[in-house]
Amino acid sequence: MKIELAKEIISKEITNVKENPLVVKENGCAACHVLFNLSKEMQISEQDAADLLSEVLFANPDLDVSFIDMVENMHMKRRMMGTAFAIKTREAKDKYIYSNFKNTLAELHSDLINYGPDIALRKLLMSMISLEIAKNIGIDYHASTEELYYFMRKNDQETHENLLEFINRLYQSMMVNRERK
Repeated sequence: MKIELAKEIISKEITNVKENPLVVKENGCAACHVLFNLSKEMQISEQDAADLLSEVLFANPDLDVSFIDMVENMHMKRRMMGTAFAIKTREAKDKYIYSNFKNTLAELHSDLINYGPDIALRKLLMSMISLEIAKNIGIDYHASTEELYYFMRKNDQETHENLLEFINRLYQSMMVNRERK
């Protein structure tokens, strides 16, 4: 019941954004728009909504394709994000960067405390991979993150194994370095 309701909400929001891109406010994120509306309509936390969104998209490949098409259309075809930042004064840019710097460190620290080092490391890895995709393709970060998640849902077993293998090798390397000291 919960999954079906979530699927209906997600589908409706994808259609809404495709039919009227202005429902995504100013430089907002299309994926976040769907997520926030899912959270609001189901009266669940944003984290629970994010988990539910991933679960629904993973289980419904056609809806997943429709979702990524919506994100690509909004972030890559309909707008050129980044110009609002570029026209700011240097002082305003520096304040914005510093605020994001501090907030990101605080969020990562919170994840470390609440969920442990594996989740914090996975989050760092996902961010780095998304950033590389954005940089190499020339798209914004939100779009690259959604592209990455789309790819990972399609290749769930392989990508999960690759991440675990990297994390295990990292931990092994850290243990070897500790033993040397």
